[in-house]
Formats: sequence, C-alpha cells, structure tokens
Amino acid sequence: MKMGSMPIAVLMQRRSVKHRWADEAWEAVGVVPDRGDLPPVQVLSQSPERDYYLVSGLELELYPDENEGYYENCVAPESKVFVLWRMQDGRAMPVRASVSYVEGTRMFDSGENADGVTMPAEIYAWLAGYLREHYQPKPRRGRQHG
Repeated sequence: MKMGSMPIAVLMQRRSVKHRWADEAWEAVGVVPDRGDLPPVQVLSQSPERDYYLVSGLELELYPDENEGYYENCVAPESKVFVLWRMQDGRAMPVRASVSYVEGTRMFDSGENADGVTMPAEIYAWLAGYLREHYQPKPRRGRQHG
C-alpha cells in the first residue's frame, strides 16, 4: 500500500568523452521536486562537450515494506535519490527513482544504468517526516555470535 508520493524531475547530463569504446557518457546528476508545471523534457543547455536536460513525470513513492531502506538512506552521511535510466531515441531517460537504500542497491545490482544523486533538502524533509510518522527503528542488539 502506497503511503506517500512526490512528483520529481531528474537532471540528466551527456558528456563527450575520448574513449576507445564510447564517444559520450550519460548520467543522472540531480533531482528536483516537480510542482506540475514542467514539460516532459526540457533542454537546459547544449554544447558539443556537455548537454543538460530536465525530465519530468517521475514520482518518488513510499511503501511501508521499504521503511528499513528509507531509514538507512536518511541516516547515511550523504542521502541519495537513486535513479534508474535507459537509452531511448539516443538520449538517456530516467524510468524510475527511489529514496530507499535497499531499492537503490537493487538498481545497481540489476545491470541496468543507475545513479545515486544527492538528495535535495526538500525531499529529505519529506522523507524524514514520513519516517517520523511511520517508522520506528529496531533496537540494536549486542554482537551476535553463531
């Protein structure tokens, strides 16, 4: 059961690279809350060396079975939004995003393209508010031997 959601837009980057097997590298480099007034794809800057574009239409969703992963991410030294993306029509397009550390790990382990980007303060506050209301960390027990 979904407990909360926030529409977001993802900042994608294309860089030219001098590499034997690739001419360019793609990555998600940022995330912002989407207030609903963004076009699906907005080119922010273009040059032969680097392009930036903003892709809207994604949603961060919170589910109680991922609470442990949300908590792990929230208390990490640098909280992240994890973005899974795929190449579509010659451009890297984000297809899923999550604030769960566990789901982020699954994205990286899937063999698909995924990046972890710094979580903006507004998204962090939203996630922390959700955790205060819906999650109680399990008490840590002493060292387990066995």
